[in-house]
Amino acid sequence: MDALDLLGWAGSALLIFSLLQARVLRFRVLNLAACLVLVVFNFFIEVWPMFAMNVVLCGINLFFIRRLLSERHDPTAYEVLEVGRSDAYLRHMLGQHSSDIATFFPEFETVPDEPGAAAYLVQHGDETVGVVLIRDAGDGVAQVELDYVTPRFRDFSPGEFVYRRSGLFLDRGFRRVVTSPGMVAPYYADLGFSPVSTPDGPAYALDLTATTLG
Repeated sequence: MDALDLLGWAGSALLIFSLLQARVLRFRVLNLAACLVLVVFNFFIEVWPMFAMNVVLCGINLFFIRRLLSERHDPTAYEVLEVGRSDAYLRHMLGQHSSDIATFFPEFETVPDEPGAAAYLVQHGDETVGVVLIRDAGDGVAQVELDYVTPRFRDFSPGEFVYRRSGLFLDRGFRRVVTSPGMVAPYYADLGFSPVSTPDGPAYALDLTATTLG
């Protein structure tokens, strides 16, 4: 097998691997890389229909990658909806993703409906892409119990749009948000949260009266 054959096999393998990705941005990036490899391969073996097809696919992937990146921190791309903690759709959402939630929030178990507790759904069009649950920890502190993002949108951290809308917390009398100490791979440092120590372990905190997220 010569180098050109290896190039073709590598492009085909990468193309198949890209189709296995749940994250939409990762899929597009890997699919673009595979198509670029196959463009080169088909150029050298002079299979022009496949060459043309992969050129077009490169353009399609570039279009969607650009759009996805432009929406990454665009507040108009997402909408935050408050729902009751006993809401049937919320519980359905949590049940459907229970195993994935356990991976990132191993200590999360229940959704008690108690005074001071709130639940937010993050929407991208008609698709629910995130769930944020908080409770009143006293002294004006909102304790984050869950900040879950579905696999397709995990490259975008849509939960940040809950924290950008500080009125969701200030209107309830909260002045500070403290994240769940049990979260795996937290992203809060990128949002202006500061690391803090809690009795349950390291976490992050945001002072709502002093910080405005961009």
